[in-house]
Amino acid sequence: MSGEHFKGQYEVELKYRVHSKPDFLQVLSTVSHEVMVQDNTETDWYFDTPEHSLAAQNKSVSIREMEPSGIKLWIVKGPEADRCEATNITDTHAAKNMLTTMGYEPCLVMNKIRSIYFVGQYHITLDYLEGIGHYAEFAIMTDDELKLATYKTELEQLASQFGLGSGDLEHRSYRTLYQMQSTL
Repeated sequence: MSGEHFKGQYEVELKYRVHSKPDFLQVLSTVSHEVMVQDNTETDWYFDTPEHSLAAQNKSVSIREMEPSGIKLWIVKGPEADRCEATNITDTHAAKNMLTTMGYEPCLVMNKIRSIYFVGQYHITLDYLEGIGHYAEFAIMTDDELKLATYKTELEQLASQFGLGSGDLEHRSYRTLYQMQSTL
């Protein structure tokens, strides 16, 4: 398993609602894959200005802790839908304090259970968010902007092996889904 899976300034990602986790895992067992992490708890702290100027620009900044794997990340997404960069950090407490010092404030804390699998050059995450459900993200990171359309097609084909199609696609971010759920 390689950190190369998560290098690049662009991310092609297709997110699908998973109706049956056991069925999904059954298909996965028939596909050659590697396990990066299984059933990690991820906590994401999202930050924005008091005026929510990052959200208004379609950008997000978050600090992520993964347990028991111990992975800690600083993640920036946007403004383009495919734009995503992440870097490993060692001290999430200091990173959150740095953001606060710069005028950002926590605007959302989100938890999920995540497993990450590598299938060839692609990675598949299987997520569970309390009250929202199970989702699978089929993705690849790249620096080659010219390959984005090709990767999208290949990811759609991979997802179809799991019985997932356009009717299962979820275009909203977990952040949006979580905020919608918490306002109900």
